[in-house]
Amino acid sequence: MFSQEGYQLRLEWGPEGVTALRGCDVLVVVDVLSFTTSVDLVVGNGGAVRPSRWGPESGKTLRPASLVGVTGLVELPSPNGSNLCALAAGTGRHVLAACLRNASAVARRATELGETIGVIPAGERWGLDVLRRGPREFGPLRVAAEDYLGAGAVLAALSGSSSGQASPEARLAVAAFRGTDVVAAVRDSGSGRELIGNGHAADVDLAVELDVSDAVPVLVDGVLR
Repeated sequence: MFSQEGYQLRLEWGPEGVTALRGCDVLVVVDVLSFTTSVDLVVGNGGAVRPSRWGPESGKTLRPASLVGVTGLVELPSPNGSNLCALAAGTGRHVLAACLRNASAVARRATELGETIGVIPAGERWGLDVLRRGPREFGPLRVAAEDYLGAGAVLAALSGSSSGQASPEARLAVAAFRGTDVVAAVRDSGSGRELIGNGHAADVDLAVELDVSDAVPVLVDGVLR
C-alpha cells in the first residue's frame, strides 16, 4: 500500500522510501542542504561524485561553496543523500540526484529513462549535528522543508511533461512548491538557519538558486556523472 502502485509519479521519504518505491523505473534522490546541491555543482563542472557511506568515523562535511569550480572525481559522504544513493543503487533502477538548481533538467531526463518515477526527499536525522561534531549516530528521520520543496520542484516539472498521474503524496509536494516562496522558506527553515548561523550562508545561497543548472547526475557503477 505504501508503494503508491497505480501512479506514475510517486513520493516517499528516506531509506524506507527507497524500499517502498523500489518498483519504480527511476528513483530521484533529493537532499538540498547539501548533498545533491554539491553533486550538481561538481557534475555541472564536468566532474563526477562518488557517494560514500557516512558513519561516525567520517570527519568530512559537505560545503557546496567549496566545490564551485571543482572538477575531477570527488568523494562525498553524507548521512542522508549519499546513503540514499547507495541504497537506491541496490534496487537496480535508474538513480538520479536532484536539487532546486537542476530540478527541471532532472525531470526531463527522468521521463526519458522510464514511465514510473519515484522522488525521494532525504530529510535530516534527529540528534545528528555534523557541523558542530555533536552526537554522530543516526537518529530518527526529521522531515526537512527544503527537501520537500526540492521534491516538489522536480514533481512540478514532471507533472507539466507527463499525463499527470501523480499520487496524493506527490501532488501535495507540487502544491507546496507552487504555493511557497521557496527561497525564503529554505533560508528560514531549521536546516537553513543552522547553516547560516554557522557561517555557511554561501552554501544556502547556492542551494536556493532555482533551475540554473542543466546538469543531470546519473548514478552509474557507483559514481554520479
